[in-house]
Amino acid sequence: MRPRTLASTLIALFIVPAVAGQGPASAPADRWAQFRGSPTLTGVSQATLPDQLKPIWTYEAGDAIESSAAIVDGVVYVGSLTGELHAINLADGKARWKYKASADGIGESSPAVAGGLVYVGDLSGILHAVDAATGKAAWTFKTGTEIKSSPVVSGNLVLIGSYDANLYALGAKDGKLAWKVQTEGYVHATPAIVDGVAFLAGCDEILRGIRLSDGKEIFTLSSGAYTGASPAIEGGRAFYGTYENEVLSVDLKAKKIVWTYKHPERSFPFYSSAALSGDRLVVGGRDKMVHAISKDSGMPLWTFTTRARVDSSPVIARNRVYVGGNDGKLYVLDLQSGKSVFEFEAGGPLSASPAIASSRLVIGSQDGKVFCLG
Repeated sequence: MRPRTLASTLIALFIVPAVAGQGPASAPADRWAQFRGSPTLTGVSQATLPDQLKPIWTYEAGDAIESSAAIVDGVVYVGSLTGELHAINLADGKARWKYKASADGIGESSPAVAGGLVYVGDLSGILHAVDAATGKAAWTFKTGTEIKSSPVVSGNLVLIGSYDANLYALGAKDGKLAWKVQTEGYVHATPAIVDGVAFLAGCDEILRGIRLSDGKEIFTLSSGAYTGASPAIEGGRAFYGTYENEVLSVDLKAKKIVWTYKHPERSFPFYSSAALSGDRLVVGGRDKMVHAISKDSGMPLWTFTTRARVDSSPVIARNRVYVGGNDGKLYVLDLQSGKSVFEFEAGGPLSASPAIASSRLVIGSQDGKVFCLG
């Protein structure tokens, strides 16, 4: 970890408070360009889906899908453990192209689409930039070991974390290294970006704020636990779960944990990343539950019980929560009450997260299928 200097402390005093004025960010109705929909990772879509979803198409990817899809300009992009990045027509489920990344496969790294390129990391540690129209490689960048973090594009930079303990910032067009920051553990989570600062919850138990312009670390806070989830940021606060079975709310200006949520009876890690809407946070737990929590107080609002762990990260669209379960079901829940309004039996476990755009939902399963419902 880089030592804090007086200069970086003064910079933090001016930059981090600016986050407090940041309003909620959501994905537009017609696109879902990255993991969690937007750089703030709030997991919210402006799209509207039918109350009762119907299967529109199913695509066979050939091996397990842990990667969450991106949807841009009528094309679905998703990675699979075959090591392929698939481009699929949203309208009919027909393959446009396949790009072979690595024999080691594409794991949880989810594609990000910007500027005509699709970015995705693979389990051999390579970040790939692929031409969205042709499926041809534009450039690649090799890290020290596997990538499970998802890329995030901000301006002329693309950020990616690696299990070599570094967060990298690369030129989005050419893949040249702009800077890297070394942490004290795997970089598994995806960074959230707000007002020129990347916030990263780490396997080293530290929440970091890193300035995009030069890679300077301007914020650190102990989470008190190993963290696999990515932070969702809204209203000057970061929200994320830990392996100590807690969900945290962190005030980024005051640099302190405001509240912690822990289920009173069931103690299981939160691997899922949270979705934020209105007065509530919704997150999946390895206790087989989906939890809704007050963003202000951390008090429980409702829980919904599934038949297996929920590693999938929920997506909120209008007044509905969409989330996959490792029991093989896609659940649609009422945001206010937590009651089930629709369930779809996918068959294989759904650890990937839904992507929603153009009145359709796309999710991949661990038995190698991509489902489109609408």
